Amino acid sequence: MSESTTEPPIVPLPTGQDMLTDLLRDGARRLLAEAIEAEVAAWIDAHSHLRDASGRQQVVRNGHLPGRAIQTGIGEIEVRQPRVHDRRPPGQREKFTPAVLPPYLRRTRNLEELIPWLYLKGISTGDFAEALGAILGPDAPNLLATTITRLKAAWEADHEAWSKRSMEGKHFVYVWADGVHFTIRLEGGRQCILVLMGATADGKKELIAIADGYRESEQSWKELLLDCKARGLEVEPSLAIGDGALGFWKAMRQVWDTTKQQRCWVHKTANVLDKLPRGSQPKAKRMLHDIYQAEGREGAEKAFDLFVATYEAKYPKATGCLAKDRGTLLTFYDFPAEHWVHIRTTNPIESVFSTVRLRHAKTKGSGSRTACLTMVYKLMESASKKWRALNGSTLLPEVIQGTVFVDGVKQEKPAA
Repeated sequence: MSESTTEPPIVPLPTGQDMLTDLLRDGARRLLAEAIEAEVAAWIDAHSHLRDASGRQQVVRNGHLPGRAIQTGIGEIEVRQPRVHDRRPPGQREKFTPAVLPPYLRRTRNLEELIPWLYLKGISTGDFAEALGAILGPDAPNLLATTITRLKAAWEADHEAWSKRSMEGKHFVYVWADGVHFTIRLEGGRQCILVLMGATADGKKELIAIADGYRESEQSWKELLLDCKARGLEVEPSLAIGDGALGFWKAMRQVWDTTKQQRCWVHKTANVLDKLPRGSQPKAKRMLHDIYQAEGREGAEKAFDLFVATYEAKYPKATGCLAKDRGTLLTFYDFPAEHWVHIRTTNPIESVFSTVRLRHAKTKGSGSRTACLTMVYKLMESASKKWRALNGSTLLPEVIQGTVFVDGVKQEKPAA
């Protein structure tokens, strides 16, 4: 019987390119996992003081969410996000979302978008070669520190040009003003960034101005507003929303003398609660919510009186802090009810600055005042692409025309 001459099947060995791709893909997966785990750990640590009556921690790890695939330049990368469980009552819970892996991200951005996105999210200049090499694969060009340096120089030029743009023909019905403080590593001290946002007549939110101020002073705000006016912003807004501690209000009266004022309820609530003992704060917070969530001014006035009567005897500083701004805290009742959610607070600015603060915390402050100002501009420019229009945008022309609204409802003119 003749011997079989059948050869075993030849299995092709993986090429060097395939092996490198696998290694890079595995490195990218580990890089993402480590970054997300670090964010989860920091989040839980920041909430470790929250405990129930039995002393159990309220914010804890709870396994992982289902895995999902991210499309990259080297194929799909499977990632799993740790699940965070918040045991507090529904009204107090906070949702954890990792900055490096937003829930909507399904594919990496192209190189032109990815480099500034990673930098602004906190990746240091020296770590770009490793991070982008893992994500973009061997076809990515050389990623040196000079690349980021050139990008930052281009961003500074973009901000400079944007700060001098013409505003002729612009009309902002509502404006939000706020000042945010940052640490400057190389120059020492703190920097105040003045931010002005607006809502146009068609309901779109737009960044108006960003400037380097001095402690939110009246003079700094006046310079910013006069600069906007000199560049063509002639029409005064119908309403301005801001914090009570701003020099903005005194400056505004010198530039916009017909604009109504609305004090931010988020800032006011924090200021009032700060003057109460910790044990009284949950109840007081609910009572403050009852004021600005009332269906009409009459209900708000009653809730306002109840809060003052409840705490005035023991905590006069808290009630005084609230009562001194009574009129400007309830201005929003003279505007359409559909707009209340937007104009009761400075949240349109605060929500954007949560991203700015995250990057600032990761880098332990900006290197210079110019770098800080540029970073704020680029992050807000990026965030503006996702801003949605105001609720009830069709009512904005009515506000411009001076239509009377009582408790958020348009008042029809009586027949002649």
